[in-house]
Amino acid sequence: MQWLELTIQTTPQTIELVADHLTVLGYDSFSMDDAGEFYEFLEETKKSWDYIDEELAQKIDGVSCIHLYLEDDAQAPARLAQLRGQLDAFIAAHPDWALGRLPISLQNIQDEDWETAWKAYYQPLPVGRRLLVVPCWMEPDNPEHRLPVLLDPGMIFGTGAHASTQMCMAALESILRGGEYVVDLGCGSGILSIAALRLGAARAVGVDIDPLAPAVAAENAARNQMGPECFTALAGDVLSDPALIATLSPCDVLLANIVADVIIPLSPIAAGMLRPGGTFLCSGILDRREDEVAEAITRAGFQITARAAQGDWRCLTAILPGAQP
Repeated sequence: MQWLELTIQTTPQTIELVADHLTVLGYDSFSMDDAGEFYEFLEETKKSWDYIDEELAQKIDGVSCIHLYLEDDAQAPARLAQLRGQLDAFIAAHPDWALGRLPISLQNIQDEDWETAWKAYYQPLPVGRRLLVVPCWMEPDNPEHRLPVLLDPGMIFGTGAHASTQMCMAALESILRGGEYVVDLGCGSGILSIAALRLGAARAVGVDIDPLAPAVAAENAARNQMGPECFTALAGDVLSDPALIATLSPCDVLLANIVADVIIPLSPIAAGMLRPGGTFLCSGILDRREDEVAEAITRAGFQITARAAQGDWRCLTAILPGAQP
């Protein structure tokens, strides 16, 4: 079936007014893109973000819109003309509301299975020398006999596509010798914990401030035949929970694929969580913050042994001096 997507341009100040009027008119199936909510979300979660695409921000800035869908049939032109007339009457009835023109743009779309179409964007992804991130609904060829990391990211960060995650996975290949206990802070989908176990770690614990993440990570671990005997996931924040720190310590490898503003205050805590000779692997660091993070890690007593770069992102490997675990 063919559909018309109608996009009504509004503003953050008037989008709710227009949406309420559309409901009164009988339109009960529409979606809203609100720039105001976008920036409110960024402000509420800013400690988890260190970067926003400037081009995206410019496109979104001040723009809010409502999406309606009409069947593209013989009656579509009449329904569109009726909607245009209804909006014009609404504007005329409220001259003090600064509604603007409420322009409408059109786009033809095909009916499809929206719940599964997004899966087409995920493909098997070789990472480093030994790992292969595999969407759980696929059975790809693996001629290089890489170690598979089966993943269903759901709505949680961690697909393996981001440079910061890829650098962590590649670094784990060099760090792990077998039998280590790994703690993964900001575990998201569990991808780094699963990769560590694939590479020979004996046990991994994932931690995330998102309360939804532990269930997703545990499900992904189960897809890789990794049960509670070797992987567990918790919700919490080590920056504010001494009891959680005590539960997780001491570990051999501490992963922090987060952002600079979290890694910096985390560094002295990390020194207390690791065994002597343990490794602090941190990523998600923008190039302009690398020196700042490196200074914090060094000040906490670590020795930086490796640095990796991919695009604008940096990954640091640091060792806590002392006997090897």
